[in-house]
Amino acid sequence: MGAPRAVAQESQEQTAAYYYDHGEYEQAAQLYESLYKRTSQKYYYQRLLSTYMELGEYRDALKLVERRQKNNPKDLYLYVDEGSVHLKQKEEKKAQKCFDKAIEKLTSNLQPVADLAMAFVNAGRPDYAARTYLKAREKTGNRMLYFNELVGVYQTMGDYGAMTAEYFDLLDHQPGMMNSVQVSMQRTLSEAPDGKLAAGVKRELVNRVREHPDNRTYLEMMIWFALQQKDFAFALEQAEAVDARFPDKGGQQTLRVAKIAQSNGALEVAAEGYRQIQTLGKESAHYFEARVGELEVEFARINHNYRIEEREMAALRQKYTTAFEELGKNERTVTLMRNYATLTGYHGGDAQAAADILDDILEMPRLKKQVRDEVKLELGDLLLFAGEVWDASLLYMQVEKANTNDVLGAMAKYKNAKLSYYNHDFKWANSQLKVLRASTSKLVANDAMELSLLISDNMEDDSTYSTLETFADADLLLYRGMLDSAWAGYTDIETHNLSHPLLDEVLMRKAQIRMKQARYAEADSLLQKVVDFYPYDITADDALMMMAELNEDKLDNKAKAVECYEKLLLDYPNSLYADNARKRYNALKTR
Repeated sequence: MGAPRAVAQESQEQTAAYYYDHGEYEQAAQLYESLYKRTSQKYYYQRLLSTYMELGEYRDALKLVERRQKNNPKDLYLYVDEGSVHLKQKEEKKAQKCFDKAIEKLTSNLQPVADLAMAFVNAGRPDYAARTYLKAREKTGNRMLYFNELVGVYQTMGDYGAMTAEYFDLLDHQPGMMNSVQVSMQRTLSEAPDGKLAAGVKRELVNRVREHPDNRTYLEMMIWFALQQKDFAFALEQAEAVDARFPDKGGQQTLRVAKIAQSNGALEVAAEGYRQIQTLGKESAHYFEARVGELEVEFARINHNYRIEEREMAALRQKYTTAFEELGKNERTVTLMRNYATLTGYHGGDAQAAADILDDILEMPRLKKQVRDEVKLELGDLLLFAGEVWDASLLYMQVEKANTNDVLGAMAKYKNAKLSYYNHDFKWANSQLKVLRASTSKLVANDAMELSLLISDNMEDDSTYSTLETFADADLLLYRGMLDSAWAGYTDIETHNLSHPLLDEVLMRKAQIRMKQARYAEADSLLQKVVDFYPYDITADDALMMMAELNEDKLDNKAKAVECYEKLLLDYPNSLYADNARKRYNALKTR
């Protein structure tokens, strides 16, 4: 008999659920009354109460709740159900009395807490859910009970001040939880619909730092928060305050913020941080890193696709000279030497002096193999810049052979393929590039794809390759800094071709030339043509990124820069530039 009865109950439950889901509450109520009378299960109780509420049968609903309370006096969530019925009837005071009674009945026994708090949340009263958790803390004397639950409730309420206070109260008791708190706060900040949470966090932090100026945990959290908001200047200010109060670390926090600012393109902030560390003296723990860091920032600021004024170049070279006199030329200053070679060769017009610097690095006996091969590639690039094509190719082949299965080998292979392109050996170059399109390095694969498509499209379009040869010649001239000659080559292509697959590339190259000549408005106009006329070509995202940086860095048109970054992120989300564009977009929006 048991099995048929169970089958009948299951069928009745399915029918009741069908009626309930389709809004036929009278039929559902009849079935749930029968099911609840038979089993007294909580699920049937909840469904029956819900149908009464939907039907407006509030007297029946109250009777149902009261009967269940009589049989289950420890189930405190029933007071919430009772209060909810009163709320439906606009009986606010009666509802509040029920809710308060549930809270009052809490003891040190935690068993009913979770159900009661959830009942309050489901009833749309997260404030009472918070009171439930706080009462449980009070009754048990455990200040850290229900931390995650309270954070969630406060977030639901939009009470960001209380939520933030929870985080910092936890750190007061358990400073070692800082990383966990930061992860949780970072997730919560990313999910917040507006800036209210960030404002609440900052307000609570400022208050706590003001009240407890020597609390290192609060100070470090202030730095962390400023970094999350990309407010690097404020982060540096706080880092310097921490290092001033706790001088035993030799400027550790300032150095960390400077490095993060540098990696995010906030070069002025990074430079200021590095300079501040240097004021601590040459004997301080991080002096060397700060000295090198400042010059790396100077290099990053000046080593772009822009023209460098002679006085800027002279001043920077003097800084490098002074640094080498102080720090020496050794394994620890290899990065500075490599940067200095770049400045000297490409911007200073002295390829031989630059090559000598790289040769000095290669002669260091304890140089790491990867660094040695990277420098060989840089020397190959410099030789190509100086017109020594075959010597450059030899170095590329050496590096490729020594690194057959890694990124450095792929990069060397790409450089040799590009050299073949310069020499008009298009078929060979393209065969190598097609292999590289499967490279594990996204950068190499993308560069290989771009050059391969350029060659393939134009080999098909022109059986004599004459236009492609003119373009390759102009590309080599551009690489070697022979700007007027390169411009003439690109113009020749425009003059003789009203429509050609290379015309978007021609505009891009001409924009690069104008940038190197400090004719920035003309460069901007050329890049705009690429975006307007060739939005579906492979150059479009390159043009947007270049135009955004140009307007931000040189034309002082922040609005257009923001517009370009935004368009790149929306229209070309898979672009290699997406991450950097997002960083720079966020930095501009917060200014």
